[in-house]
Amino acid sequence: MKAILLSIYFVVVGLNVVNINESDKVVKETTIESSFSLINDSKEKISIHTGTGFVSLNKGSKTSIGCNVGKEVRWANDGKKGDVIFKITSEMCGKTFKLSELTK
Repeated sequence: MKAILLSIYFVVVGLNVVNINESDKVVKETTIESSFSLINDSKEKISIHTGTGFVSLNKGSKTSIGCNVGKEVRWANDGKKGDVIFKITSEMCGKTFKLSELTK
C-alpha cells in the first residue's frame, strides 16, 4: 500500500514539475521579410540572375528578390550566369536597395 501511495505521490509531483517547467518557457518569435527590392539606378538596361531566376531591368525599374540568405545575385548575359554582384544577407530583407549601393 505504501508503494502505491509513494508511486502516486511521485507521479503527481512529477506532473507539477513538468507543468512548472513548461509554463516557464518563453517563446520568442522572429519575423523575417520574405523579399527585398532592387532598383536599377544605372543608365542602361541590365540582366541579373537573382539566385532563383533571370530578370531584366530597364533603367530606373525595380524588382523584388526573394530573401534567400546566402544566395548569390549575379550579372546575366544571354541567359547565362555571370560574375557575382552580391550575396543576400538577412539585413537586406524587407528593404530597398539601389544597384549602385551593392556594386561598390
